[in-house]
Parts: sequence; C-alpha cells; structure tokens
Amino acid sequence: MTGSATETTMGAPAVIQHLQFATLPNGTRLHYASAGERGKPLMLFVHGFPEFWYEWEAQLAEFGKTHFAVAPDLRGFNLSSKPAAVDAYRPKHIVEDLVQLIGALGYDRCVVVAHDWGGAICWNLAIQHPQLLERLIIINAPHPYLFAQALATDPKQQAASAYMNWLRKPGSEQVLAADNFARLEALLTASGEQPAPWFSGETRDKYRAAWSQPGEEGSHSLTGGVNYYRASPMHPPGPGEPPPDISRLDPAQFVVRVPMLVIWAENDKALPASLVDGLDRFVPDLRLERIPGATHWVVHEQPERINLLIRSAVR
Repeated sequence: MTGSATETTMGAPAVIQHLQFATLPNGTRLHYASAGERGKPLMLFVHGFPEFWYEWEAQLAEFGKTHFAVAPDLRGFNLSSKPAAVDAYRPKHIVEDLVQLIGALGYDRCVVVAHDWGGAICWNLAIQHPQLLERLIIINAPHPYLFAQALATDPKQQAASAYMNWLRKPGSEQVLAADNFARLEALLTASGEQPAPWFSGETRDKYRAAWSQPGEEGSHSLTGGVNYYRASPMHPPGPGEPPPDISRLDPAQFVVRVPMLVIWAENDKALPASLVDGLDRFVPDLRLERIPGATHWVVHEQPERINLLIRSAVR
C-alpha cells in the first residue's frame, strides 16, 4: 500500500533542548534531546550507526510543534552510558532501554520513528511490546526475519553486508577513528566523495565531537557503537563459514501487530530495496513508501520529504 504527503505544520520550528538525561531502572543513563511540551503525545526518534540524537534535528524541530518529540543517544553513543562489554549490546538490552525510557519520560504509549540500527532495535520493540507503540515508522532498516533470510540465502545481500564482519573484528574502532575519523566519515557518503554534501561545517564538527566522547572502563570512544555489530547474531557468513541456520526461526513469531509506515530509500548499497519484498506477510497494517535515488542517509539528504511522509502518518 502506498500513500502521499503534501504538507507539514505551519509555524516556527520548535526549540530543541538537549543535555537532558534519564537514569533508567536498569542503571543505564541515556542522554536525550527534545522539542515540544511534556504532556503532549510522545514521539521517540531512534538513531542508527554511526549517528547520535542529532540525526533527527529537522524532525525534532517539526514534530515538537505537535508532540513531545524526544531523540535519545542509544547506549554506546555520544553522551549516554557506554559499557565496555560486548554482551551489554545484545538487542534485548537496547530494547529494554527504550521500554524503560518511555516509562521514565512519563508515558505508556508513543509513536516511534527509527533508522538503521535504531530500526533494527525498534522492529524487536514492536514485536515484543506492541502495547507501547501507537505507530512505528521505519526508515531503511530491514525486518529481522527477512534480513536473516537474505543473509542466509542471498549472495548479493551477503556481499553487501560483508562490512559487518569487518566491523566485528578486534580493533575496527581504532581504524575508524584514525586520521580524524576519515574511515568513519567515508561511511556517510554513497559516492565515495568525502564529505557528503550534508556532512560539512557545523554538522561535521558535531559528529566528530560525538565520536570523541570517551568510553567507559578504558574502552575506545567508538567501541560502544561497534559492539552493536559484535553482539548481534545478524551477520553474513565469513570466509569458510556456513550460512546462518534460520530453520529454527518461526515466521509467526515475527509478525508486527502495530500500524506501520516503512520508508525505503532505494539506492541503499548495504540494504537494497529487495529487503522489503514480502514485508506484508509480517506487517498486516503496512504502508510502504519508496524513495528512488535516495541513499541510506535519506534522513539527511531529504529532511523535508521525510518530515512530510512522517506527518502524513502522524497527526
């Protein structure tokens, strides 16, 4: 099912507040930025790798007009807790962070918008805790069963995801940080040119500052973010390894009982548009919007269009 959006709300952008923190019952301390008044309906914006709350600056400014719009730094990123252990980044722990954050903000339901790793976490959030979500909006993050299936059976997806195995290796964070984060910055462009058009000036400075925030227990500043890859069971087979066995996965356990809008930029080199094929099997209430020519970084490349699409699903 597809639809269209034609307008956002009028008026001045909402003022963004940051340097706010929530200490959760599990001990995690999450930094977050927000816009709008607490008490209005909650919208939670969840970033990916190698980003932080600032990915959603344009969305906070827009949706803070009508909602309490909140963008946390996930654990391991920027000003949030950064445990050193790989096991601390298993998906169940990140999901629990978000469940507890919603409660800590004083809410029991919200709209969630998520991209990349944030989307991977929020697919699980919706599957496991549908009562917490009024609606889920995913931007270029594959459904977990479809992604596992592609990693197991599709040579093209295995090749496109080979970078995941490199990131899982010891020392990848040091390589990413070398030469003032040159390798990490290269991830933020699809063309090979550096920096990407949107990644310059103040934005570039903010990202470098976020990537430089120290880790905990003597860990590297980037270890937390890279540990998402190390802790995840989702990765392609390495050289000489068999593909992952998905025979024990029950597709019925991966159905999302939440109304969804999925936005897919079709020029994503790592996550091709074929990953949305068959998505309606797992999402009974689905609207799918494709953006031809846009890359994985569509939130930055086309913020106004992303706002229009989100606004068309959220009033």
